[in-house]
Amino acid sequence: MNGDSDMTLAFELEALKEVASPERVFEDARGWTEYIGVVSEKPTYVVTNFTRKNRIRQDFFSGPRGKAESLEGVKDQFNTDRYVYVGADEADEQLADEVGWEYLAVEDAAEAADWVLATHAEDEEDDAEQVRDDWP
Repeated sequence: MNGDSDMTLAFELEALKEVASPERVFEDARGWTEYIGVVSEKPTYVVTNFTRKNRIRQDFFSGPRGKAESLEGVKDQFNTDRYVYVGADEADEQLADEVGWEYLAVEDAAEAADWVLATHAEDEEDDAEQVRDDWP
């Protein structure tokens, strides 16, 4: 994904949760994007808590608006040659098409930029290990 720095990059919150280190992803992307942020349908405090916990400094976020309105607002506010939306599913791809953004699946973005995806199988194993044997 290296190259064009005149770009605005938006991550859907659920897509950003799919990478192993969101902080590193943002640090890396700052080297080749002009503006970067997170959009979500979730309440503002959910996005804020996630970005704080992961030490992410974003140029924009969705706030109390929906994703479509947020992406349209970002496009109006930030003038760049490209607008790329990193999403997690077909609904995100459809949304990008509707609001005139390029769509990139998080897996494809990770592969292109050498980002490591989170391994959820390990999380499930950790949860399974916490089952108590002494419970009736």
